[in-house]
Amino acid sequence: MTNNTLNYDRVEDPRVDELSTWLVQEGILGHPQIDILEAYCQKLVALGTPLMRAHVTMNALHPVYGGVGFDWLNSEGPVRHEYEHATQSPDNWRASPFFHMLSHGLANYRERLCGTNHSSSFALLNEMKAVGATDYFASAVAFSGWEEGTPVALEDGIEGVMMSWMSHAAEGFSERDIILIRKTFPVLCLTLKSGSNRHMAEDLLGVYLGRDAGQRVLSGEIQRGSSHWIDAVICYFDLAGFTSMSQQIEGEALLAMLNDYFGIVVKKIEGNGGNVLKFMGDGLLAIFDRHQLSDAPQRALRTTEALEQEMADCNLARIARGLPTLGYTMAVHAGPVLYGNMGGDARLDFTVIGPEVNLAARISAMHQSLGQRIVISQAVAQDINHNAFGLISLGRYMLRGVDQPQELFTIFKD
Repeated sequence: MTNNTLNYDRVEDPRVDELSTWLVQEGILGHPQIDILEAYCQKLVALGTPLMRAHVTMNALHPVYGGVGFDWLNSEGPVRHEYEHATQSPDNWRASPFFHMLSHGLANYRERLCGTNHSSSFALLNEMKAVGATDYFASAVAFSGWEEGTPVALEDGIEGVMMSWMSHAAEGFSERDIILIRKTFPVLCLTLKSGSNRHMAEDLLGVYLGRDAGQRVLSGEIQRGSSHWIDAVICYFDLAGFTSMSQQIEGEALLAMLNDYFGIVVKKIEGNGGNVLKFMGDGLLAIFDRHQLSDAPQRALRTTEALEQEMADCNLARIARGLPTLGYTMAVHAGPVLYGNMGGDARLDFTVIGPEVNLAARISAMHQSLGQRIVISQAVAQDINHNAFGLISLGRYMLRGVDQPQELFTIFKD
């Protein structure tokens, strides 16, 4: 078991320039990380490095997972992993060579596994030796604030990249192999960071703006006032009784309740091709773009139907846990909307506006007077097979701010 501290800076190897030049080009082109890592490992093999396995782990800025990892096996290719946020490090992480490196402030670690009587203190390395691994080398590159020799807080890790390489050659890696790996690894890290930044931007914009709006912003629709007209089905979802409930339970429990319900609604809307544009207290606004979805009205109503059972199941689960429950309403309308950026110079919102959005809001206000959880406009109903969805008319109504009477519908099935 050794920490390899030899100075490789003065050793020349033409393969280093070849691989480094390729990595820089990949960073410029912005190819996906998993594709870069697969090609990098294949190039190491083509350049004479007896590589059996490689593993990479790096930080991720994401609400669900805090890191990503990639495994490459010379017989199987690459696999991507996502590591969820955790308040305490998993046991397998704490027992890993990477954790050992961080806790001892090591930037590099090497352990030869080829000795007949050799037994590692790491279960992972003993397992890999049993399937043919003969040498293990690992390295870490920090993107900010960490210097070799400084132990890292055990639960924190570092912002950067950690990677390991395993050999299956009889004598393990040669010194030339280690030179090639060590000198090109920082370049690989920069290339991965470039790809990570793009992926991170996609994730964050998708999470905070919605998938479609996030992609539009990332594609350059970032100027205030940049917008265009689309034909869309508009959905207003609201939790019923939330205002009075908010006065009865504490803030954290209230937030947990919102997340329970919104988690279901967002999953159903996005699963049917819709886009959630914004959360508005105890409600949300979503659209189904008819330019992208020829059956947008049907998708919106399938979402509405599915929510009936999903919300009922959620309430049963909450009751079983002794938690309070809420009802909900859904208003569905359709028409042309202006879709784009609006707001101040330094604070923009990517959303929809226009008369049809206002009309959808007016329809949403009719739930209580009509005594119906689901209210659907005639603009949606005209494109729907009424029998297939159980649509029935609720009558014609004059709505505030609307010149013409509007026929409204709901879903009713025996």
